[in-house]
Amino acid sequence: QVQLVESGGGLVQAGGSLRLSCAASRSTFILNDMAWYRQTPGSRRELVAGLAATGLTNYADSVKGRFSVSRDNGNTVHLQMNSLKPEDTAVYYCSVPLLHVWGQGTQVTVSS
Repeated sequence: QVQLVESGGGLVQAGGSLRLSCAASRSTFILNDMAWYRQTPGSRRELVAGLAATGLTNYADSVKGRFSVSRDNGNTVHLQMNSLKPEDTAVYYCSVPLLHVWGQGTQVTVSS
């Protein structure tokens, strides 16, 4: 069973940037679609960005033009988040939906 570990979260001021990383325990992302989700207390987990094994990407309307997902190799993907807003505050998770695998999440807090 592949394991995913997110990193790169933290506290940033509005307008700032963060780069999240998702590391897989084995080569996963070349063969499998992956996705970044986020969740705030009391809310459903929402899709932020997807990266298909083919390299195609998709983004939630709320982050288009500000977030970018990329892949280093089969083991690591990143979520570059620019022009952050307080409403981006959430726990961010990476996932490989086909394998039903989730990371533990990393907290992103954007102060106004």
